[in-house]
Amino acid sequence: MPKVSERLPPHLDIRPLTSSAFAPFGEVIEADPASMRLINGGTTERFHALAATEATGEGARVIINLFRGQPRSFPYEVTMMERHPFGSQSFSPVSGRPFLVIVSEDENGRPGRPQVFLARGDQGVNYRRNVWHHPLMALGQASDFLVVDRDGPGNNLEEYFFEPPYMIKEPAP
Repeated sequence: MPKVSERLPPHLDIRPLTSSAFAPFGEVIEADPASMRLINGGTTERFHALAATEATGEGARVIINLFRGQPRSFPYEVTMMERHPFGSQSFSPVSGRPFLVIVSEDENGRPGRPQVFLARGDQGVNYRRNVWHHPLMALGQASDFLVVDRDGPGNNLEEYFFEPPYMIKEPAP
């Protein structure tokens, strides 16, 4: 009979998304007062240069997309991670709903133990080029996201599948 620890996937804790905790993976996109500039005759606050896009390779370009993420069911098994070797990828919620962000540091060409962050509905993230992350994790209901990433020739997707998977409990409201 297998031990209990062999039957249950490792559990991942969910932490609030902060700029400092997310720094190894990219930038948190949010209204940062330190970056604010008044423009348009003082009628508009511009929160400047919150993230930098990356698009490498001949024929590459930065594009803007709208993704509609379907909500995930919990408990949720994290079975895989992906990364994009030729470009960054940012996700900013248009629906104003919270979502989960799952990232891993690279360990010899594969993702290490995932870290899980709860992003508020007014926060987005920019994954740097080659950062391991889980695909979009909408919560509660279908949610729209403005996504900025790379388009162009070359295979810009690498996937890794965990065995055993990791487990996430439902985020607290």
